[in-house]
Amino acid sequence: MAKQLRAELTRESIVVGAAETFERFGYGSASLSDVIAQAKVTKGALYFHFSSKEELARAVIDAQHEMTMASVKEILERKAPALNLLMGLSREMTRQLLEEPVVRAGVRLTLEHGTFRTISDPYREWMDTTEQLVRRAQEEKDVRDGISPEEVARFFVAAFTGVQLVSQVMTNRRDLGRRVHEMWQLLLPALVQPRKLPHFHNLAATELGQ
Repeated sequence: MAKQLRAELTRESIVVGAAETFERFGYGSASLSDVIAQAKVTKGALYFHFSSKEELARAVIDAQHEMTMASVKEILERKAPALNLLMGLSREMTRQLLEEPVVRAGVRLTLEHGTFRTISDPYREWMDTTEQLVRRAQEEKDVRDGISPEEVARFFVAAFTGVQLVSQVMTNRRDLGRRVHEMWQLLLPALVQPRKLPHFHNLAATELGQ
């Protein structure tokens, strides 16, 4: 058991070191030597767990996916209106991008889809979750009936992805919370019942810390 635990901890250290390396250099410029130095492991330890840089990149994406989906599951289990939960989900994703190197690296690797065969499941699951919440919000009479939850989900995921990417380029994500709040302020009038708009504007400011 002790040997197995050491192996698991070593693998985790390698994944975190790889995430920090990929986030800094990108997939194309990062080397396994960089990962070894960042993770502070031996070459033998790295090759015991991973046979290639692509396999390591996939492990980082998988770790990011697991972390994000664990948060999604926790948020969906809360007793709150669906639109509140969707705001809470965007707040949590903002926090992860600011605080979790594995998430930042996973997002960068997924966006660098031309470099290696990428995994699209994280985006599909994110869209599915968003669509589910929008449908619930319609049942709760917070979102307009004539709106397509599927279309909202596609737009929301694309908008958040673009907002965080521009924030990364412009300010290294220092203004990400404010930009996500602006995204919600622009999106809400198209989604919610007019009489409920002031409530959700205020809620967005509270939920997103603005």
